Amino acid sequence: MRKRTRLTLATGVGLMLWGEWANWRASRRGVGPACSGPEAVVVLGYRNTGARANAMNRWRVRAGLRSIDPRAETRLVLCGGACAGPETEAALMGRYAVESRGYEGELVLEESSRSTWENIAFAIPYLKDVDRIKIISLPTHAETARAYLAEQSPELAVRLVPGCEYRFGEWMPLKPVFALYSVAKKLRARFGPDRGCYGAEVVSRRPSPIIGP
Repeated sequence: MRKRTRLTLATGVGLMLWGEWANWRASRRGVGPACSGPEAVVVLGYRNTGARANAMNRWRVRAGLRSIDPRAETRLVLCGGACAGPETEAALMGRYAVESRGYEGELVLEESSRSTWENIAFAIPYLKDVDRIKIISLPTHAETARAYLAEQSPELAVRLVPGCEYRFGEWMPLKPVFALYSVAKKLRARFGPDRGCYGAEVVSRRPSPIIGP
């Protein structure tokens, strides 16, 4: 019994450490060295059914805010349409950033996208005049988004730098799940198109910019 318990504990600890490593590694893929200059911090939204930002979207906003370089001119770009509720993910995150976290800088709400591919496509107009781009989400999700930017706009992808979405111990029990889901999604992508938040095939649409002070 004790041997089985020790084996179970060792397996659990090993799995969580693997999850940490996989997420750390994902956070370092597709980025260049840190540099100076104006930056854009792009936060990707998550399905939100209620009238306030859910736990995942609140965490993503906090990760975005801690990624801001206080010495730089920063534009915070929040992405996500109304995929699961009456309000857009971007609007809910924006309200949380301003009202609950005290953000007072430049804010862009990208409220048309319905998939990660569209998050990036519709954010591109707000990335062209900055020297650094940070994409913030769960590390494995942010890695996918950086790959999409490299595909859609290689000239902007060279401006990608690390954000602060990864922290050791944060979401630790779930990080193996996030990593495994990322692997499964990459495999699934080989056999079908990227799909939006309602499972529909992604289509091309132009963004409707909403820029706040």
